[in-house]
Amino acid sequence: MGKKLIFSVFLFFLSAGSVVAQIPDDIILSLKSGNSAELAKHFNQNVELVVLDTENVYSKAHARQVLHDFFGKNKPVSFHIIHKGGKGDSIYAIGTLKTENGQFRVYFLIKTINNIPFIHQLRIEQQSE
Repeated sequence: MGKKLIFSVFLFFLSAGSVVAQIPDDIILSLKSGNSAELAKHFNQNVELVVLDTENVYSKAHARQVLHDFFGKNKPVSFHIIHKGGKGDSIYAIGTLKTENGQFRVYFLIKTINNIPFIHQLRIEQQSE
């Protein structure tokens, strides 16, 4: 009986943790492919965007254009999440974006509003290899 209870508690925490830290697949696929239009569908109306040396709070449309320019110069080869977590309605992830021109560290913060996840912050920074 005791082992069954421990196993049930373990499964509860395992499933609760995975719900909190769930990153929408569309976001990951958009980063892997460099598809700024698809990625922008997940932006909040205004998004804090840091791309290399450019940092600002942009409208959804302007942020999409900044990313379009970045992906035009840095064609993605792969993207992998290396760490993710969250609490409540917020999820964050840190990943590595490999491009034809180098490797970048990507960080994004997602907040869920009315059961819809929106990217509130996205950072793409040069990563030393």
